[in-house]
Amino acid sequence: MAKTTKRYAKLLKKVDATKIYSLDEAVEVVKGLASAKFDETLEIAMQLNVDPRHADQMVRGSVVLPAGTGKSVRVAVIAKDVKADEAKAAGAEIVGAEDLVDEISKGNFDFDVLIATPNLMGLVGKVGRLLGPKGLMPNPKTGTVTMDVAQAVNNAKSGQVNFRVDKQGNIHAGLGKVSFTKEQLLENINAFVKTINKHKPATSKGRYIKGAKLSLTMSPSITLDSQELLDLK
Repeated sequence: MAKTTKRYAKLLKKVDATKIYSLDEAVEVVKGLASAKFDETLEIAMQLNVDPRHADQMVRGSVVLPAGTGKSVRVAVIAKDVKADEAKAAGAEIVGAEDLVDEISKGNFDFDVLIATPNLMGLVGKVGRLLGPKGLMPNPKTGTVTMDVAQAVNNAKSGQVNFRVDKQGNIHAGLGKVSFTKEQLLENINAFVKTINKHKPATSKGRYIKGAKLSLTMSPSITLDSQELLDLK
C-alpha cells in the first residue's frame, strides 16, 4: 500500500469517516479539502442496485449541468452539407465526414466530444473500435447521434455530462470545479442525481441508490445520505 502523504493525512483529519453527510454539509466540507495547485474537479461516485449484464438494467444518458463543468470542450461533428454548416455556426471546432473519419483512423483525437448525424453512423462505425475505448462513440442516448447538431454542440459546450453504469453498477462523474460557489455545485449535483433517478430501470428492485460519495480530484471521499439522493425527483 502506498504511503499516505502528509498533505493527504492532513485532509483525512477534516473528514469524519463514520459520518453520513447531507448534501449541504458535504459540499461545504469538500470545498475545504482543496489542496492541489490546480482547480480540482468535484466528483461523485454512486453505487446503483442494477445488473448491467441485463440490457434492461443499463443506466446510460446525459445531463446538461446548470452551472456547467468548468472545462473548455472541443467538439467534433461528422456531418455533411447543411448540417455541417449548422455545426460550424454553433461553434464546433472540427467538422467533416470521410476526411474526419480518416483522421480518427490515424489516431488523431483532437476533440473531447464527437457528434454525428444518423445518416453517417455507417461511416462512424468504421472507427468504432477506436472511439469506443475512449468513450467517444456517438450514441442516441447521450444526444450525440442527432439531426439537431446545433443543439448537440451547444449542450456539449454548456456543460453536458454523459454517464454510463459500469459492470459493477457504479457511476462516476465530474460535476464542476471546487472554485464554483457552493450554490453552483449543489445545483449541479441536484440536476445530476435527479437525472439518475429518472433513469431507474423498471426491473431494478429494492433500494436503487445503494451508496454515494463526494470528493475532489485529490481528496478523501465523503459519504452522502443516499436517502436524500433518492428523494431528489
